[in-house]
Amino acid sequence: MAKIISISNQKGGVGKTTTAVNLSASLAVTEKRVLLVDFDPQGNATSGIGIAKNGSNASIYQVIIKHKNLKEVIKDTELSFLKTVPSTIDLIGAELELIDDPAREVRLRDALKDVVTDFDYIIIDCPPSLSLLTLNALTAANSVIIPLQCEYYALEGLSQLMKTVDLIKKSLNPSLEIEGILLTMFDPRNNLAHQVAQEVKTHFVERVFKTVIPRNVRLSESPSFGKPVILYDVTSKGASSYMELANEIILKN
Repeated sequence: MAKIISISNQKGGVGKTTTAVNLSASLAVTEKRVLLVDFDPQGNATSGIGIAKNGSNASIYQVIIKHKNLKEVIKDTELSFLKTVPSTIDLIGAELELIDDPAREVRLRDALKDVVTDFDYIIIDCPPSLSLLTLNALTAANSVIIPLQCEYYALEGLSQLMKTVDLIKKSLNPSLEIEGILLTMFDPRNNLAHQVAQEVKTHFVERVFKTVIPRNVRLSESPSFGKPVILYDVTSKGASSYMELANEIILKN
C-alpha cells in the first residue's frame, strides 16, 4: 500500500517542484516503486522528469474530469522504479468544471484508489496556491511535506498552510499528518539563512527534517535538461541532499 505524500506550499519559488521531482527520483533509486503525480497546471514536474508538455489527452486533467482512468495516463521515466502522471495547462479548467460537484474535493483521492497497491510512494506536486487542486491533493494524502526557503519571508504564509491542514483534518481527511518542513535553498555563507533555519527549528522542533537542501547550480540546471539531479550530476550536493531526504523518509516510515 502506497504512502501518499503531497508537496505543498502556497508560496511559489520555494523548491516545491524541485523537491517533488528529486525526492521521487531518489526514492526510486533505492528501488522503491514511486508514482509522481504532477498536479500543477504549470506542468513543471512533467517537463522536469523528461516528458513534453504537449497538451496530451493522457494527463491528470483527463482523470480528474473522469474521462480516463488513472492507469491509462501513467508514463514511464528514465528510472525503472519511477512512473509519472503528467499535467497540462488544461488542469486550470478543472476547478471551474468541478465547482458544482458536491464531491469535488475527493476526485484525486478516488482516482488514486486504483493504483495505491501498485506503488510504495505516491508523490503529489501541488500548485503554489491554496486552491481546489491543493485541497484535492491534501485530501488524498497521508502526509504533507512543506518546502520552506531559507529567506526573509520564509515563515510568511506558513501559519495559514498549517491552519488549512488542520481544517482538512477536521473535515475531509482525519489521518493527514505533516511529514515534515523541509528547509530549501540554504546558503551557508548567508547569515540570514542560518537565522531563518534556527527560527524554524525553534518554532517547529520535531517537524523539521534533518536534511537541508542547499543552493546548488547543478540542481538548478537539471530541469532544463528534463532530468532529476541524480541523473544529471550524481556527484552534486543537490543529488546527495535529496538522497539523504529519501533515506530520512524511508527510515521514518
